[in-house]
Parts: sequence; C-alpha cells; structure tokens
Amino acid sequence: MGDSAGGSEGVNRDMHVVVLMGGWSSERDVSLTSGRGVADALRERGWSNVTTLDMERDVAAKLAELRPDVVFNALHGTPGEDGTVQGMLDLMGIRYTHSGLTTSAIAIDKELTKLLLVPAGVRMPAGTIVDSETLYDADPIARPYVLKPVNEGSSVGVAIVTQESNYGSPIGRETEGPWKHFDRLLAEPFVRGHELTVAVVGGESLCVTELKPRTGFYDYESKYTDGMTEHVCPADVPADIAAAMMRMAADAHRVLGCKGASRSDFRWDDEQGEDGLYLLEVNTQPGMTPLSLVPEQAKQRGISYGELVEKLIAEALE
Repeated sequence: MGDSAGGSEGVNRDMHVVVLMGGWSSERDVSLTSGRGVADALRERGWSNVTTLDMERDVAAKLAELRPDVVFNALHGTPGEDGTVQGMLDLMGIRYTHSGLTTSAIAIDKELTKLLLVPAGVRMPAGTIVDSETLYDADPIARPYVLKPVNEGSSVGVAIVTQESNYGSPIGRETEGPWKHFDRLLAEPFVRGHELTVAVVGGESLCVTELKPRTGFYDYESKYTDGMTEHVCPADVPADIAAAMMRMAADAHRVLGCKGASRSDFRWDDEQGEDGLYLLEVNTQPGMTPLSLVPEQAKQRGISYGELVEKLIAEALE
C-alpha cells in the first residue's frame, strides 16, 4: 500500500496533539477507548506532547488553553461526528483528523447520504422517513423491514421488524424499540444475507470484512463486546463482489468528500450476485478500539495501529 493512504514520514513528533474523546453521546465509552488507544500509540511512537481531552461543554475554552497543533478527533456520534465539533475547530483555526463540517453533517444523516450517493451510482436500499407515532397504526412498508434513527451511528437504535417479531402488528405502543426514543425514523426493506464492511483510508479501500454476530444482528452491543461477533478478514466472498464493494466504498468516500478514515457498511444477498449488494451507511468517525474494524483492516494491509494513527494525522496536516 505504501504511502497511497497518506504518508506519515517526516511528521514532526514534537507537535502538540490533543486527542479529543468522550463527550456525551450514546457512544461515549467507545470514544474513550478509541482515544486512549490513539494517545498510547502516539506516545509509543515517540510523540512527546500528547494530551487527552474528555470533551465537556467548555471544550472551546479548554482547546484555546491547550493550543494544539492538531486535534485527533476520536469522538463518535453527536456532536463529534455531525459537523458540530468540526465547525468549532474550523472557527478556531485548529486542524483536525477525519472529515470536515459539510461531509460530517451529510454523512450522519442517512437520508441526505442517499440523496448524494444514489445518483452517483452507489446502490442503497430504498427507504422512507416515518414519524414514529404512525408505527402504532400500521407498518410503513412491507415486512421484513429495518427501522433506524436518521442521525445516529454504530447501529444505535436499530430494529428489524419481521413477521415473527415480538413487536406485534402494528408495533405495540409499550414495546421497547427506537420508536420510543426517536420522533422520526428511516424505514428500509431488510436485505437478507451477509453483513460486510469496507474501510477507506486516504481515499483507498483496504479490504472487506464479514461480520458474523453470535446472536441476533450486528447491533451496538455486538460491535463493542468482545467475543460477540466473529470478524472474517478478509471476507470469504467472490472476488468480483469484494471488488465491487471496495469500489463502492471508495466512491462513497470521494463523493461525500471524506478525509482520513471512513467505513462503509454493506448487506449482500448472495442469491442475487452483485445486484444484491447494498451500501447501508458511511461512518466518518469509525472506531479505533482494539475491536474496531479500521485498525483490523489496516493490519491486514500491513499497516500497524500506530502507523494508521500517524497517517490520519499526516492527512490532517496536508
């Protein structure tokens, strides 16, 4: 892979790096784990001035006091992934890793993402936005279907509604699910088959991983609990399917204007060949925990965790 994913040679390791992590989103704990991993890796590679900052409401004042040369954005979810923090850093004139304001705001909104990617030739499931209250009267589309928040990541608040599900028909008002926590949801047809993901670093797709949850589907708990999901990396899929996924992930990264690392999640119905391949969403702040997929795919391509962190910083400084 060489330097095509953003070289880190010649980076000044005496620069002050602030690793921004934590915050108050539903993904706080994962962000803290990502941030600690990034900071430890930098220190191990000889970076002499690394500060971790658990984001609170006074984050702008803290950053002004710390005066970083660059911020490593290890936040997940809102407001670290939706353009809010990016806009603050832009106003402060501070360089930072990963995608900028506009890209972040679009990519976290699943409907806006479709409006950009589908016309560009990236296949995504057809979907419709529904008011959660209407789910108690009737299904928005034929079962089986998926309900997900429009503006959340990491499979937070996702429900698969099947004929056999215990949600009832229609969904029960007292039944636990995303309809109780979000006013609006995206309803999409459920795509049977394989759960797959592709990381993109510096504009280049790394490889394909298949995710095989031990139980249920690849939800938030399965993603971040050790032993709950088997990662098959590289995925045992036909070469043409892997190539198509890597092409779609790179196209999504480019069309959305992503920087640093992104991760595109897919479903593949193997009975339909390439026509059964659908991109579900693009994550602009993918995890950097020991269980995370981007470091795992980077390792598969011969890039260590520390090298990956440095590549992301190098691209932020370009």
